[in-house]
Amino acid sequence: MRMKERIRQYFKKKNLSTRNNRKKVGIILFATSIGLFFLFVARLSYIVVVGNVAGESLETQTKDLYQGSEVVKAKRGTIYDRNGEPIAEDATSYSLYAVLSKAYTNGDEKLYAEEKNFDELAEIIADTVKDVDKKETLKVLKEGAKENKYQVDIPNAKSISLQQRETIEKAMKEKDIAGLYFTEHPSRIYPNGVFSSHFIGYADVQNDEKTNQETLVGRMGIEEDYNDVLKGKDGKIIYQKDNYQNPLPGTVAESQAAVDGKDIYTTLDSRLQSYLETLMDQAWKKVDAEDMTAVLMDAKTGEVVSMSQRPTFNPETKKGINAKDFVWSNLFVEDNYEPGSTMKVMTVASAIDNGTFNPNETYKPGEINLLDATIRDWDYHRGSKPVLTMRQALSWSSNVGMVKLEQRMKERWQRYLQEFGFGRSTYSGLSGEKNGSLPEDNVVSHAMTAFGQAIGVTQFQMLQAFSAISNDGAMLKPQVIDKIVDETKDDEIVTKPEVVGHPVSKKAAKDVRTYMRDTVESEEYGTAYDQYKVPNEHVSAKTGTAQISRDGNYLEGQSDYLYSVVLMTPSEDPQYVMYLTMNRPEQEDTEVLPSIANPLLERAMDLRDVDEAKDNEETSSEKVKVEDYRNLKADTAANDVQKKGLTPIVIGDGNKVVEQSVDNGERLMSSEKLLLLTDDNNPMMPDVSGWSKADLVKLGDLLDVDVSFEGEGYCVSQSVQPYEKIGDNKLSFELEED
Repeated sequence: MRMKERIRQYFKKKNLSTRNNRKKVGIILFATSIGLFFLFVARLSYIVVVGNVAGESLETQTKDLYQGSEVVKAKRGTIYDRNGEPIAEDATSYSLYAVLSKAYTNGDEKLYAEEKNFDELAEIIADTVKDVDKKETLKVLKEGAKENKYQVDIPNAKSISLQQRETIEKAMKEKDIAGLYFTEHPSRIYPNGVFSSHFIGYADVQNDEKTNQETLVGRMGIEEDYNDVLKGKDGKIIYQKDNYQNPLPGTVAESQAAVDGKDIYTTLDSRLQSYLETLMDQAWKKVDAEDMTAVLMDAKTGEVVSMSQRPTFNPETKKGINAKDFVWSNLFVEDNYEPGSTMKVMTVASAIDNGTFNPNETYKPGEINLLDATIRDWDYHRGSKPVLTMRQALSWSSNVGMVKLEQRMKERWQRYLQEFGFGRSTYSGLSGEKNGSLPEDNVVSHAMTAFGQAIGVTQFQMLQAFSAISNDGAMLKPQVIDKIVDETKDDEIVTKPEVVGHPVSKKAAKDVRTYMRDTVESEEYGTAYDQYKVPNEHVSAKTGTAQISRDGNYLEGQSDYLYSVVLMTPSEDPQYVMYLTMNRPEQEDTEVLPSIANPLLERAMDLRDVDEAKDNEETSSEKVKVEDYRNLKADTAANDVQKKGLTPIVIGDGNKVVEQSVDNGERLMSSEKLLLLTDDNNPMMPDVSGWSKADLVKLGDLLDVDVSFEGEGYCVSQSVQPYEKIGDNKLSFELEED
């Protein structure tokens, strides 16, 4: 059989005709279609029921397509001075760009920047914005046009004010040209320029990666320390969009209002602060020093009414921040230094309080040997006074006299240092505050602290200690915040004067102020005779010259000294305490510090007479909710308690809080005490003078010790003296009515 016949028979046997093939293909295609249909139905049913495709939510995608949202920016709280004058407030700034695309039109109207107008546009910008260079702007415009860019940013045309924007828009309208446009940005303005800049700080624009929104964030000072109080909470508006993604009017589906930040009123008085900045500028030009500070405090309340340091910066323009000699730290709380002879004020007050001071006692000054150390007076090499009284030892600033007093007090003087607040934070609420350092445990170091060496302090600690002298023995905490106001709730938290100890008696404080007058009134025994004066008032003063220590050794160069002075006026009943320092000037200039102090004190006294006629503002009686501060760092907890308007009392020198006197969630009246017990196994007893019986009971409960009372009213005596270890002692208190 032929091959051809065999093939024909094979196909016949298998029924593989062309017709049958078409039939089978049709069946296969039909079955496939049916399968795909049911697969499609199953998939569609799954999508409808579950609502997800490839991990993406259909509901979310639909909302994104037809629903838009817009962030409603919260207003950052304003920072004011004590009288309501703004120091830092929100504003809107603009950056400038030019549209170059010829497609940007409105019918026949050209809205883009035409090349023939580039020169005029560049001139308009340069004439309005001083940081913009016309040539550079022209270059950017021409290169952008050459590269067919849609738009270009104008170099250095940022932080443009509303007034500048209006000027540019008006100039373009007059010349009948277009092409320049503005992008709006949040900004912060500081209308006073340099104005206690290290204390106030500044806020900068930061881009939030989650929301892609620009927001203001505090970078320094209270702008940073109180950022959580100032920043507020942004709101949100959700609306419907059309097919072209444009908002549909009247279709707001959801609205969440923004919560504006709280306003902060500082204790600064702009009338005095602005004047101080002017005086500091004038003095800074005359000296070549590392830094210089000046602070004025209300002696009756502890409120800091003006403070400034050099070098400084302008928070709005940032001028000064990038200077090579710029100091980033707030020297009033972050600088740990040896104060020198201004410490002698506390030494003499302590000796009077201790009963070991006779103002008329005489001694031979010059030098004194102490173990292997020799301590000399400042005038030793030029010829010391042949004899001095103990009163003259203060005004003439004799180290030998102070060491003699310290030797009579021994360990009691070391406790006086703690009672004056040295070695621990003042809990000012300002970040970076140092605790200072108490002297090493040896005879020589203890003696040197009597004239302000071998001990580390901060300026706020010195102010706090000086307040005990100016305020008749009652030591006041330095305050920088007057009140925090929540406009949305019509509520405010007011800071009240806080007495933090009674290191010396009223008599000791008054006597030492009298002796301090000799510093400026005694021609023979005053180190600053006739240098510091306030018209019609007596001034109590003490100068200081401290050797500067580096790496455990005292520098011996001609300029390696810190010069300082403390002033209290009027001496009989001080209204103000002023403290100034000048660090490592090339040459000592005895006229620099008086050129700042004298005019400022005179103005402060004049303004006080005017202000005394004003009524004191009423404070809020709103109760404050207590938070849970356990396991927080002690300084963090204390700062937050203060922000809430309560008075923090930290018990012990531990690192973190382990217990508090009032439970989380309970409420206290503004300025009431909240006791915070740290993880110190054997804490020292606080100074509880003036405490109520209720607060003393809380102290006993917190320490888990028995307490007993004699009398009623407020504490005037305590069985365990301030800064002694409490141990397992039972505590007893003597109370008296006011």
